This record gives sequence, C-alpha cells and structure tokens, in this order.
Amino acid sequence: MFPNSSNLGCSPFPPKHRQQNIFFNKLPVNIPPTLFSNQQIIDAQISFQNAALSRDLLSVNLATAVIPQTLTYGNGSPVHTSSAPVSFRGRKRLSEQSVPYDVKRQRFDSPHHETTVVNLAVPLPEEHTYSFPSSTPSPLFNTRYVPDLSVCVPPLQDSSFPYVTEIILPVAEDKLSQQVLELFQLCQQQTSDLNKKELCRIELQREIQRIFPNSRLFLVGSSLNGFGTRSSDGDLCLVVKDEPVNQKTEARHVLSLVLKLFTTKLSCYIERPQLIRAKVPIVKFRDKVSCMEFDLNVNNIVGIRNTFLLRTYAYIEKRVRPLVVVVKKWASFHEINDASRGTLNSYSLVLMVLHYLQTLPEPILPSLQKKYPESFDPTMQLHLVHQIPCTIPPYLSKNESSLGDLLIGFFKYYATEFDWSHQMISVREAKAIPRPDGVAWRNKFICIEEPFDGTNTARAVHEKQKFDFIKNEFFRSWQALQNKKNLNSILPLRAALQKK
Repeated sequence: MFPNSSNLGCSPFPPKHRQQNIFFNKLPVNIPPTLFSNQQIIDAQISFQNAALSRDLLSVNLATAVIPQTLTYGNGSPVHTSSAPVSFRGRKRLSEQSVPYDVKRQRFDSPHHETTVVNLAVPLPEEHTYSFPSSTPSPLFNTRYVPDLSVCVPPLQDSSFPYVTEIILPVAEDKLSQQVLELFQLCQQQTSDLNKKELCRIELQREIQRIFPNSRLFLVGSSLNGFGTRSSDGDLCLVVKDEPVNQKTEARHVLSLVLKLFTTKLSCYIERPQLIRAKVPIVKFRDKVSCMEFDLNVNNIVGIRNTFLLRTYAYIEKRVRPLVVVVKKWASFHEINDASRGTLNSYSLVLMVLHYLQTLPEPILPSLQKKYPESFDPTMQLHLVHQIPCTIPPYLSKNESSLGDLLIGFFKYYATEFDWSHQMISVREAKAIPRPDGVAWRNKFICIEEPFDGTNTARAVHEKQKFDFIKNEFFRSWQALQNKKNLNSILPLRAALQKK
C-alpha cells in the first residue's frame, strides 16, 4: 500500500515461549478450514515490484479462496488477489501456475506444509523517531519467531496442523434454524475481507515504524474474534510500548503524529483521517485501496486481550458464531447497534449473547476465565496472548437446543427475565451478578462487565428513552419469533443483505 513496503507479520513472539505448554499442543478440535492464518493469506497474494529490497518475503504454499481483483499500492505495483494461488520461493516470484485447490473439506495435515518465519527485523532509514521518557525497548518488538502450534481454534500465525479437521456447522432441522444458518453463511466475514484488512495493517505498520521503530500494529476486534461480517470495519491497536499510556496525553500525542503521517506522506492512500477525542481516542480513516473503514487506537491493550478471549468462545461451540452474527445483524437493522447514538456497541451485543448461553439451565458455554484462569490471566505478557485460543479444547454441552430455539430464548431472556435495574451481565462469572455501587455504575441503564478490566461496555446507553427503545425491540422480536417462527418477521433477509 505504501512505498518501500515490506511484508511484516502481526506481532513478534519470542521462540522461548513456543513450547511451554506441551499439554495444550495435543488437544484437537474442529477448525473451520476456510479461515486461514493472516500471514499465509497475505503471503499467498502479495507481489511487490520492489520485492528484491524486502528481506522477509518468504516461502508460502497455500491455496485460499479470494475474490479476483487487483489492488494497487505505493508506487503503482499491483497487489494480486486472484483465485489462483501464487507460489513464492525466496525473493523471486515464480510464474503463475495451477495449484490443486479444494475448500470444501480442506485438510490441515498435509505433509507438504511450509513453516514461514515472520517478523524479520527490517532496517529503517534515518528519520525522526519518537519515544516516551523512561520507556525502554521491549523484547516484545524485536524478536524473530517461528510459530509451532497444534491448535484447537483457527490460528492467526503460520502453524502446522497434525489433525484432520473439517468444517462443521450446526444441523438445522427446522425453518427458523435454517434461516439463521443461511444468513450467517451469507453475512460472515470472508477470507478476502480479512485479506484486505491485513494487507492494510502490514503496510501501515511499516510506515508507522519509521516514526516509532519499536511499535507494533495489531488487527483486533470483530475482524479477528470470529464474529466479523462483510460490513465490519477494521479495528487497529498501535502498541508503542508495553506499559500503560495516558490516553488523554500520550495517546493523543501519538495519534496526532499518525494523523500527520496520514495527511501528508500517505494522503494518496488514506482518506478522511480524523482524530476522535473520546475516552479512548482514535484516528478514523478510510483505506482507498481496500475501500474499508478503520479505527486506530494506541495501547488499548484490553482490546487485544478480549479479541482472543472472544475468539476462543467463537470456536469452542459450533452454535455460537451463527447466533452472534444474526443478533448483530438484527440489532443493526433495528438501529440499536450504534454507541455514537446512545445504543449498544457490537462488543456489548456479543457479550450479551455469550452471557445468555452461559446462563441456560444446561449451559452451552462455560466461563473460560474461571475454567482456564492461567490462560486468560489479565497480566499475561502481550506477546503470548495470541496463542491462548489454540490451547482451549471444544466445550461439550449436553444442551442440544437448535439455533432457532436459542434465538427465541435470547430475546425472551432479555425481554422478560434479566433484571436490568439490579443486575450486571458478567461473562467472566458466567452469570448475572449484582450491580456495583460505584460512581461509574450508578444510574447506568445497562451494565455489561468488560471481562478483563471490569468497566461498563454499555456506558454509551445513557438516556432512558434509548434504553426503553432497546428493551422494546427485544420484547417485540421475542413475541414475533415466538408466534411466527420466521426470521423474516424480525429481520428481512433482503434488508440484512443490503449491507453484508
């Protein structure tokens, strides 16, 4: 996307941590085959004219489904994203060649897999760089890493897959369940969507590292947590040091420098950059190449942690993702999914669905933080967090409720059972708990606990009128589904697909 780009990975993870948990490496689980690792996807598509200058364009042999198109970055070099995979060996790109390809039942145990080294250190030119007082370079940002994980949840780094896995979705035996499943399959984020976001992240990281050499840029939120849709924006977290930063001073200073970069050197590729001075300030912008919207924050570390917590929930039970995606589409259609307008953000909606599935008489989900406290320790070093979803086995619930019944039950729970005035939604505890008495919680209409830092993710709902509107939508949808057992009664398919 930007001049002199090189292909950097998501985050460096020191080799010494790779084999600490041998026990976890023996836990197989069902892995949806169509979600490949970011680095594999991107490496299989990118060919830059200046590849000879890049040290880290490495061998990849990957077949992945993408939407045929050609994107142009930087000095006009084409970024090929064709449906035919491209093979790389060393620095030179081989001629386009036909590669056997099958995505219906993709096997991950191929003896021909190649392991890719990511995050090679790339020397940066002499330019102005910035740092904060007392901040020291962390090994977090300067280490080569060769991932070596046998996973339970689809990985985010190049890995070896010793187990045969096939795509598994819930069986839909009734009309409503079938509708939920079909809408999920139509709306879920595609590999090509993730490709575009990851490519932008790689190129932005390269450019930002010219200002903050020890920084890393993470793709977080719905793009990676398993609950993304075709319309999901990209959320980026720029980590400039492995210490907390003051969001009102340091974070804004960093973002002002990033904004200046966007409006000057990168103005050909970034449009409409805007600094939003919120509690966690962000720079909003649009990538002209991918035509995608992004939000970039600084050192909002909890966002990285909860991305991988939610990713684990998304894949340990096959009914979770379809249910969450449909609820998000429903909330968007009924205009209660916009924190900037005093309603619920997508993160809160996901937590509401997870909480409901945890509180059934026969739970469909456990509390991962209580069941695996060491794996989801909020003080865990950041460079280890990405490995956690790979260590958690599937949750085997005795609850065999269909997607349709679960959707009806979800609306009923929040329309008639949950005590909004006295209870707080807690995924961490897997139950509704008494509302805290602190100032931050007092007089709040909806209380949803952030699993790691304990803040209220629904604090945007601060008007009684909006709160009543949200409750009424839950009640009306419950009644409509209960009577008609038809998803179109609360979410017309055509309207849901207008903006996938």
